[in-house]
Amino acid sequence: MIVPRLLLFVDPEPRVGALNMALDEALLQKASLPILRVYRWRNRAVSFGYFGRIEEMERDWDGWELVRRWTGGGIVPHAEDFTYTLVVPKAEPFARESAPASYRAIHACVAEALAGRVGQTAALADEAAPKVSNACFQNPAQHDVLLGSEKVAGAAQRRTQSGLLHQGSIQLAGLDEAFGRALAGKFAGTVEE
Repeated sequence: MIVPRLLLFVDPEPRVGALNMALDEALLQKASLPILRVYRWRNRAVSFGYFGRIEEMERDWDGWELVRRWTGGGIVPHAEDFTYTLVVPKAEPFARESAPASYRAIHACVAEALAGRVGQTAALADEAAPKVSNACFQNPAQHDVLLGSEKVAGAAQRRTQSGLLHQGSIQLAGLDEAFGRALAGKFAGTVEE
């Protein structure tokens, strides 16, 4: 558990990438309680970090909807993945945790929720692997979630005067709203939908 109470927003409708990112930004700016937003993508999309280069994206991902995330990180394809955003307002003690500590705590919850769902032990990467490309899932970072040696969950964070924004993707097909509820239960003692 990382926060005592959490609002769970299972977004009922797949949305275009720009709207998904705008909703995350608005939640960060307006949230008074921690919020877990679970959402899907209307089109095959690729998100890239705040400092990514659009020219590279246009060259390498022709035919995919391209969207810049408000957080950092690498290139993430969104088709069958499970995508979530955790917003923690600045008044919450967890919003003041260091980036490595908060990343580890969030991904420990993800690993625990996954273990109950996929029947395998999910583990956190001990250290970052050497960077081989700008593709997020080819480069395990410290505290990313692994099944065996394969990275299955990664994320990026941004902190503002409003609080903490954590945007994550789990690259496993078949994770649904029930998994979102299980994940919310790992994040908080009390969950309101």
